[in-house]
Amino acid sequence: MFRDRMSEEELTLNGEQTNLKKYVEDVGGIHGLREVHKVRGWNNIQYGAGLSAKNTPSTKLSMNKAFIPPGGIAKAHIHVDFDVMVFLLKGSVRHEFGPGCRNSVVHSAGDMFYIEPGLPHEVFNCSETDWVEAIVSRSDATEWQNIVPYDRESE
Repeated sequence: MFRDRMSEEELTLNGEQTNLKKYVEDVGGIHGLREVHKVRGWNNIQYGAGLSAKNTPSTKLSMNKAFIPPGGIAKAHIHVDFDVMVFLLKGSVRHEFGPGCRNSVVHSAGDMFYIEPGLPHEVFNCSETDWVEAIVSRSDATEWQNIVPYDRESE
C-alpha cells in the first residue's frame, strides 16, 4: 500500500528550484504573502508560494493556494500523520478515496472539506475547460514531505 515518500522536489513553473522566502514579507512577527500566483508545481498541481516552514518560522502549519488545470489529476496519495482542510474557491473536484480509491465524492466552489490522515485519495478536476482554485491548509509545516504515493491496485 505505502511506497516511498513522494519526491520533495518542487519546481518553479519554468523547471527551476524556487526560493519561497522571496515571496513573504516579515514585518516583525507577522509574515505576509500578497497576490498569490502560480509559481511552483508538485504532483500535477500548481501552487502559489504559500506559507510554510520553507518561508516562515512555522513548525506545525502550512497553507497554500492550489490550482488544478482543466482535466488535471493529482495522483493517488496518502497524507501520513497530518490533517488537511480545503476551501474550494473555483471549480469542482472529484475525490476517489478509501481502499482501492473505490469511493467517490464531488465538491464544488464554496465547499470546505477535511481529509483524514492515512486516507488514500486521488483528486480529479471535473472540468475539461476550467481551472480549480482552492486554499489548502495542512497540520504539517513541511508541506509535502509526509505524503506517500498510493497504488490503487494494492487493495
